[in-house]
Amino acid sequence: MNLSKALYRYGRDPLSVALLVCVWVAAAVTFLSLAFLLCYILWQGLPNINLRLFELKYTTENVSMLPAMLDTLIMVVLALLLATPLGIGAAIYLVEYAKRGNKVVGMVRVTADTLAGIPSIVYGLFGMLFFVTYLHMGYSLLAGSCTVAIMILPLIMRTAEEALKAVPDSYREGSYGLGAGKLRTVFAVVLPSAIPGILAGVILGIGRIVGETAALIYTSGTVAALPENVMSSGRTLAVHMYVLASEGLYMKQAYATAVVLVLLVIGINAVSARLARKLMKGN
Repeated sequence: MNLSKALYRYGRDPLSVALLVCVWVAAAVTFLSLAFLLCYILWQGLPNINLRLFELKYTTENVSMLPAMLDTLIMVVLALLLATPLGIGAAIYLVEYAKRGNKVVGMVRVTADTLAGIPSIVYGLFGMLFFVTYLHMGYSLLAGSCTVAIMILPLIMRTAEEALKAVPDSYREGSYGLGAGKLRTVFAVVLPSAIPGILAGVILGIGRIVGETAALIYTSGTVAALPENVMSSGRTLAVHMYVLASEGLYMKQAYATAVVLVLLVIGINAVSARLARKLMKGN
């Protein structure tokens, strides 16, 4: 429905017309802001992309982003391995096993919402004090992964919870009617039906990990080198771009890194959306 047809349809109610115009304006502003941001980053960064930025070893001459790309991949995998099972497990308990009106359930939800609103710099200070100092992990990819895992845990948990709630009760009743138990119903019927919604939460978590800087500077460090293991210090692409921009000597390379970072996020969203569609068709 285009704007002219919509205005004609709702023309009898001034309030509906006003709300409709507000919606169209908000959508236009959102689209134009995104388009301007992408065009500006591509315009500034594409001319500065060259093969030297993808050399295996970082030096002050090539300021290669390849080590940061590998560090980002390791960070995402480790954080998801830590946060995804915990988040989905907590959501299953809250939706399928906890009794309605349970005070503990309400407390868990309030706690999750509170954790989701805490600034990332606070997570960084907590990770530095607990993982880096108290647990003696040092500035390492593991310490950074544990920190960002705590950051994305409420997001995955709440998204998975809403996805499980969206599964019709008739699915559960049909499974029980066929003689399946509670555990089999959850994992064979309910959970597969909620996978697209759960995947959306995981995608948002990946986006937050890839774009995080403040929490990782205090936990994983800023070493621009290929990691030997998870206890090695390293920087993600976002931290790499921040360091280059803050130094003021490699602004062109910082814009090139921004292009790679944006393309990476767009690629992750595209692949995950395609996967979600396939899962929905499979169900």
